[in-house]
Amino acid sequence: MLQGEIHPDFGEVATILSKLLPRGEPGGGGVCVYHGGERVVDIWGGTRDEAGNPWEADTLALSYSTTKGVISTLLHIYVDRGLLDYDDPVAKHWPEFEAGGKQDITVRHLLCHEAGLYGIRHMVDDASRMLDWDYMVRTLARATPAHRPGSEHGYHGLTFGWLVGELLQRVGTAPLSRLLERDLAGPLALDGLCIGVSDAELPRVARLIGHQAHTTEHEPPRKSDGQPGWGRRINRLLRALRFPVDFECFAAALMPKGIQRFDWNRPEVLRAQIPAANGVFTARSIARIYAALANGGSLGDVKLVGERTLTRATSIQNRGLDRVIPLPMRWRLGYHRVITVRPRMPEAFGHFGLGGSGGLADPRRNLSVAFVTNYGMGTPFGDLRIPRLAQAAARCADRR
Repeated sequence: MLQGEIHPDFGEVATILSKLLPRGEPGGGGVCVYHGGERVVDIWGGTRDEAGNPWEADTLALSYSTTKGVISTLLHIYVDRGLLDYDDPVAKHWPEFEAGGKQDITVRHLLCHEAGLYGIRHMVDDASRMLDWDYMVRTLARATPAHRPGSEHGYHGLTFGWLVGELLQRVGTAPLSRLLERDLAGPLALDGLCIGVSDAELPRVARLIGHQAHTTEHEPPRKSDGQPGWGRRINRLLRALRFPVDFECFAAALMPKGIQRFDWNRPEVLRAQIPAANGVFTARSIARIYAALANGGSLGDVKLVGERTLTRATSIQNRGLDRVIPLPMRWRLGYHRVITVRPRMPEAFGHFGLGGSGGLADPRRNLSVAFVTNYGMGTPFGDLRIPRLAQAAARCADRR
């Protein structure tokens, strides 16, 4: 049974969600859609944990890489205010970053994954280091790029968060959680947008179920290779499909040592700030952010960014295969392409995450779609659930 509200013109979205929610087993999720600045879908269903407690209107879900689109939007707000520019050297705002030959890395390089700093597996001795913000920032400040910045692109699956997050703190002169509340969640009146969950909000967070949480620290690795289960499955899939992927780059970016023991459900993980991967959101918060971006940068009387800044932020920066992800992601500045079929959405952009969550904006239709969930697995760059929901929303918008 789905709960919430839906405009009659968008009933197809509810039909798709009902097919995607698990039957006879735990797991749930929520979908929110804006069209023309109006919220037309806000529905949810299923359970928020293994005990069968129902998904609620205000349930938060850990959304993995969907977080990258959120912090990128905050950076665009600061560019629009003149606090920094995409072509600034990062070291202009973060002087320690210049070490290791990184003096020419620009803000643009960070946002479109051209900095060559994706190799977290070679930077830290255990995934637990990700819980220590200062350690990760110092490590990245000392790191040496894997290639000449700007010459190639490789998905910074985990390092993106501290690179962009520390830059935000330097120019915003406040902790990241405060910046998000002050300049994004507050102005848009968002009901759930956390990177680092407070104790008061922890009860609202849905438990990741099954493979989504990886394994706990009390379980042994499944194999001596140190890969989590999804790593081995994706490796086999990519090789079977004969994608020209360098699995060493893939592992370097997404599989720090000990990741198979890293449990994303643990309170200390939810309280930490891992801004590429542990954002905790409601679907309506993500959809509201992208609704503003789909509407020229504004929603109602709230202006996030000007149209010139938005045009710069959403222009395609690179094409071809990514070194880490064997797909042409068509990176914008912090967002990637949205691949759909019937109907196509060639101007759409957003960011999806491991486990199926995602958010997107389609300026052509003035449409935004967001999905959060706690079940299933997908890949580190999303799965087919959010594209299916986006296609349904686009068909409804076109008929409307």
